[in-house]
Amino acid sequence: MELTKLDQMFEVLKDKEKKVLVAAYANDHHTIGAVSTAIDMGIVDAILVGDIDTMKAVCAEEGIDVNKFKMVQEADGQKAAFKACELINKGEGDLIMKGLVSTDQYMRAILNKEIGLMPPKATLSHVTVMETPNYHKLLVVGDVAIIPAPELKEKLAIANYLIRTSKSLGIAKPRVAILAASEQVSVKMQASIDGALMAKMAERGQIKGAWVDGPLSLDLAIDKESAEIKKVGGEVAGNADCIVFPNIESGNVFYKANTKLAGGEQGAIVAGAKVPAVLSSRGDSVKTKLYSIALAALQA
Repeated sequence: MELTKLDQMFEVLKDKEKKVLVAAYANDHHTIGAVSTAIDMGIVDAILVGDIDTMKAVCAEEGIDVNKFKMVQEADGQKAAFKACELINKGEGDLIMKGLVSTDQYMRAILNKEIGLMPPKATLSHVTVMETPNYHKLLVVGDVAIIPAPELKEKLAIANYLIRTSKSLGIAKPRVAILAASEQVSVKMQASIDGALMAKMAERGQIKGAWVDGPLSLDLAIDKESAEIKKVGGEVAGNADCIVFPNIESGNVFYKANTKLAGGEQGAIVAGAKVPAVLSSRGDSVKTKLYSIALAALQA
């Protein structure tokens, strides 16, 4: 089944074997609330790493049964992130989630050469699945948070993560738009050159399992009428499942405009590590964190 709404992930996961989530420094209400709800929905089992007294106090305030979690003591945020990675490497968890720890400390633990979660030569990238009221299906986009100015090699990694994520959502052959300012190929714009190269690489079988087109402007990627007016055909124009952004600025602005102005919902993970990593903001809502947990569980 091809998923068109984020809520549909929950139904799919109920029929799958439950994965174990490890939350790094789960000392806050939002993290514990989201993980608790995910457990109640049958999506995951969970290990909370943090200060046990603090986590128990949060549970008491929220009316959450502490016995639904396994708790591991570590009162320091950085050490809690390292401990979470250690548990994953021991085979005790299938996905990792950032709690109250800062993003820098969380990523430092994942990237650590001795106890981190990085396979050799892997590229980390942020993958977001967005549900926006003004689009007819889910959009899988990247990178909006990790890679500032992706070169061609990194864009290929991003595209493959988006394709994999789309397939986990039931999209048999995703449509991937490589974004630039215009659909016209221009040697003066690197994004345009990269888009043309990636489209040709997909045509030659170097990117597998998807339709890939580029360069495409945003309107041509997601608006069928614009594509018809500008006479741009193909499988992707006006109907993209995935968008590869040329840089972090364009991706981040798109992401925030959709969530803050258009009322969009989203779930996000970091792809490229040994296990899916949930990288929600400390200020994200329980709902956003729950969608991110579900997305990571689908990929685990």
